[in-house]
Amino acid sequence: MRQIRVPFVLWLFIVAILVNLFLQPNFLLPVTINNNLRVLLPLILVAAGQAVVILAGGIDISAGAIVSIVNAFLATRIGLNGDPGTAALMMALALLAGMAFGAINGFFVAILRLQPIITTYATSFLFAGLALLILPNPGGGMPSSFTKFYHDTMPLGLPLAFYVIALVMLAWYGLRQARYGRYLFAVGGKADAAFQTGVPVSTIQFSTYVISGLMSAFGGIAMTLLTGSGNAQIGDPLTLSAITAVVIGGTALRGGTGGIGGAIIGAIVLGLFRNIVSFANIATWWQTFVNAAIIVLALAMPGLIRLLRRGST
Repeated sequence: MRQIRVPFVLWLFIVAILVNLFLQPNFLLPVTINNNLRVLLPLILVAAGQAVVILAGGIDISAGAIVSIVNAFLATRIGLNGDPGTAALMMALALLAGMAFGAINGFFVAILRLQPIITTYATSFLFAGLALLILPNPGGGMPSSFTKFYHDTMPLGLPLAFYVIALVMLAWYGLRQARYGRYLFAVGGKADAAFQTGVPVSTIQFSTYVISGLMSAFGGIAMTLLTGSGNAQIGDPLTLSAITAVVIGGTALRGGTGGIGGAIIGAIVLGLFRNIVSFANIATWWQTFVNAAIIVLALAMPGLIRLLRRGST
């Protein structure tokens, strides 16, 4: 499955770049790349966390709501006159809160053995309600100097988001090479067999939701730096987009196959296709159609290739 799906997302990536380059002659300029990556970074971070959960055979429908909570919390606690010290403290608290929310999901799924999709769907309403409690109406924000730093910083001529993505990939490489990575794929491949060989299945499943909550919190921080304001519903579109990115990136929804790298590429592909819809002046409903078509193709591609091979023999 990996040999079939990964090239598919790479082909989508190449096509998206070529079409964007045609519509935007300045598409490959550093400034344009920086603008695109900083907009896509929240989705990339959430998709990375979602990929870990799905690899272990679960799913996290509450990820977007955690982004909303973090955004609402930072927008109301830092404020337009906030200082760097206060911002750093609030961001650290937001990361801890994201891990705590993930731990709640992990407790219900891994310890109490509830269905992941139902459980996280229910907690998504709980988290969304908390976000609205913190910030009933859009507003708040942070100093413009913070958003300017996020928008314009390009160390060594490379976008700041590039370094964040590189750190995520480095962390994933470390996990993948460690025993945890082997356990993660074993649990996603066949949890019962993994348990019989001594793998701590519940612990691994619990940890994946904590990781997802942490990455969603990072996504909320990036979203706040991007927008400079608060909105208790800002993370709602990210949940399904992140799952879409994971699927088209080659991670099987049943678990045990894929990785964070494919999810990151999948998130970038989604963003590039949205750019195409925007710059080509196509009706916005085509964006939903394109997302759905990509998912269907990603899921159907292995079967289509096997069918073609069978017909050619």
